[in-house]
Amino acid sequence: MSEFLSKKSSPFEGQFPDGHPVRTYLEENILIRDLVSQLEATSLTEQFELFKALFAKLSKVELHFARKENQLFPYLEKHDWTGPSQGMWAFHDQIREELKAVRKAIDAEDFESIATGIHTVYRSLEHILQVEETRLLPNAMNLLSEEEWKEFKEGDREIGWMFDTPPAPYPEDAYIHPGQDTKKRTLPFGTEDKTHFDEGWLTPEQVNSIFRILPVDITYVNEHDIVVFYNRGDDRVFPRSAGIIGREVKFCHPPKSVDQVLKILEEFKAGRQDLAEFWIEFKGQFIHIQYFPVRDEDGTYRGVIEMSQDVTRARALEGEQRLLDWA
Repeated sequence: MSEFLSKKSSPFEGQFPDGHPVRTYLEENILIRDLVSQLEATSLTEQFELFKALFAKLSKVELHFARKENQLFPYLEKHDWTGPSQGMWAFHDQIREELKAVRKAIDAEDFESIATGIHTVYRSLEHILQVEETRLLPNAMNLLSEEEWKEFKEGDREIGWMFDTPPAPYPEDAYIHPGQDTKKRTLPFGTEDKTHFDEGWLTPEQVNSIFRILPVDITYVNEHDIVVFYNRGDDRVFPRSAGIIGREVKFCHPPKSVDQVLKILEEFKAGRQDLAEFWIEFKGQFIHIQYFPVRDEDGTYRGVIEMSQDVTRARALEGEQRLLDWA
């Protein structure tokens, strides 16, 4: 059962409209249990490739978790139910670690560890599915309004589903891009002094503060090849001054590199390239430099972003660090 359950075959027909977020969660639960059953019936040693393929499908439960964490939990918090954001999210992370352990064992073809780990995953998944079905989703249905469920559709689409074929939209109407979504929503902050971006609202002061603390040099050149912006951070890789604003970009580079700059602009404007990158040693630092074209939704060229970052420390990182190391 790798495809989305059809409207005809769904056991939830009559309970929830086609495409309703709760119906989708429940149908994914059916898929999860079906994949577990298939895995249990698969010989680990004799059907290893099939086992790996089924496990990869089961690992897409991450999308199920991510939709809950980023879609459902915020709405529950608005209704003062914060328990799922705390307890259930922690259990998601536990299952993620269990899946990761099995994945590492599969890569090492350690059959004993796979067999032990996968049964831990089965038990954990069944437990969380039961909590969803007996507590989380019934309570969510009681708390959230119909309008709130309708607001789920775009966020769900951005995160994705476990199914090979996306579920039907809910409600069954045309797709609305976030930039065209003018629906008024209740927010815990005022929007009078803020600008609406693709997602979220920011004041000019907040935008400036964000650019200032980013650990990356950013310069924006518009479609007329004029420098119109750069971020003024405390630790810029390459120095900039206000005199660069309004200057033609070809005059902002040393003569030996102007030809490359013009070539990048030419390729971006023609739509033939979407990235130019370089890396150099500079004053004892390893610098990663990237250029990206800026385009409208219709593909119209609107300029180029130059990003430069000292990645010396990042290149030296090894292993993992999951806890704070503050003294």
